[in-house]
Amino acid sequence: MASWRTYWVPKRRVVVPDRIPVLAGWADLAEREERTGIRPGDPILLSPDHRVDEILSLYLCRSSFARLEHESKRNYTGDYCVFCNFLWSRGKSWNEATADDLWDYEDWRTRSPRNPKKVGGARWNRELAALTKLYSWAINHEYVLANPIVLRSAIGRNGEMISVPAARAKHAKTSDVRWLTPRAYRRWVDVGLRGHTARGLPAPGWAGRLDDRNAAYADLLFSSGLRLTEAASLLTFEVPRTRLDGGRYYCGRLARAVTKSKRARTFYASAVVVGDIEGYTESSRARAVRRAQAAGRYERLTERRLVTHQTGRLRRLLHWCDQDGVIGQTPLSEATVDERMTYFTEGPAGPEPLWLWLNESGLPFRPASWENVFRAASERCATVLAEVMAEPPFATAHMARHSFALAMLVVLNHLMDQRMGLTPEDRRDFRQLYGDPWRMVQDLLGHAELETTREIYLNPRELHQTGENPQVTRSERGPTGSPSSYNLAA
Repeated sequence: MASWRTYWVPKRRVVVPDRIPVLAGWADLAEREERTGIRPGDPILLSPDHRVDEILSLYLCRSSFARLEHESKRNYTGDYCVFCNFLWSRGKSWNEATADDLWDYEDWRTRSPRNPKKVGGARWNRELAALTKLYSWAINHEYVLANPIVLRSAIGRNGEMISVPAARAKHAKTSDVRWLTPRAYRRWVDVGLRGHTARGLPAPGWAGRLDDRNAAYADLLFSSGLRLTEAASLLTFEVPRTRLDGGRYYCGRLARAVTKSKRARTFYASAVVVGDIEGYTESSRARAVRRAQAAGRYERLTERRLVTHQTGRLRRLLHWCDQDGVIGQTPLSEATVDERMTYFTEGPAGPEPLWLWLNESGLPFRPASWENVFRAASERCATVLAEVMAEPPFATAHMARHSFALAMLVVLNHLMDQRMGLTPEDRRDFRQLYGDPWRMVQDLLGHAELETTREIYLNPRELHQTGENPQVTRSERGPTGSPSSYNLAA
């Protein structure tokens, strides 16, 4: 069946071989896109009859949508395709939708028995948010006469009156919080990423590649609570270095541009993880760089910025020069994920990427590709451990973040209540002087609101332990409502 499809503008310059006459006259496609404001990575929607809607393209490339994070743009674009396909089946375009169409779509998407792929309330609310953003922009620019999204008044988080879509699902599950005990996580790493057998021994003939890279990255997430993109976009000099007089943890700094909240923050990684990253950098990463240099891959890149030096302490500046000789400078805090993949430094044998995590070709390993690494590791655990475990461990990058958050909350509460022997009065004074454990975890996770940490990430009613027989015992919660009574197995 014909359907709307998404075309992502390529990041490489378009090369038109002479032997393909159908592309004759399109050699300047990159220049045309630049003149019209279409940037590399922007999505373009194609209708079933292979047409491009000019207004939709304007919205995707020139509105506030273009400033969304890549993951949000990818999710929202998929949501637009599904809705446009629904309208296409009714003989309508997106700018002809009515309120009845939206309500029918909500019914089909969430409840209709005719739909074999219904979605839950949280997914529907995300799709509704995407449509609300599109039609709010279209109304403001007078591209549609009436908004198909019916709005109602509601009380906001701070007590103010706000307008929200009337079709918003009530009591939607805001987060499927799952976590791993340290023991289950280590087994997942050994079997899924390092190729061990069910008995914990290296598997004969294991052909896994870049095991040290994958394990070091997963351990970094589990140790620091970083988000997938935050950890994936680190540059080599942003990783803490081990010291002879170092302690158990080292601190690093996340640039503002790579965080979800767009605020710089400090992160902490264990000394073991920092050492593993150094081991990866000096072994398999160095070999991948040497192979890429020998093959001339870096010289053939269409976009490469050679960082010549850095200046500044409070506001670090990267001074660079590209292939065309253009000299520029970029504040490290403002360097986006895409820009970071273009930064190189001059090594002993030629240019080397500053991007920490590389693929086998020696090129930057894109953040979205880490999802495939986690998925493949979980699938291997399910296969190898099926005979010895009823529920083999599985993990996602966000589960590592959840696990870090829960472990830190338990440890902080344990320190305050037991190690320090605080009475309720002492605990109140301690909170006033140094802060509550909830706020400490909030800062470590980089949440803008404490409610996100308390109600979504660490809501005890929504915590799901995966991977092994029960490793956690739960008693009655204390008066603070915190899961300090959870006892994590080592």
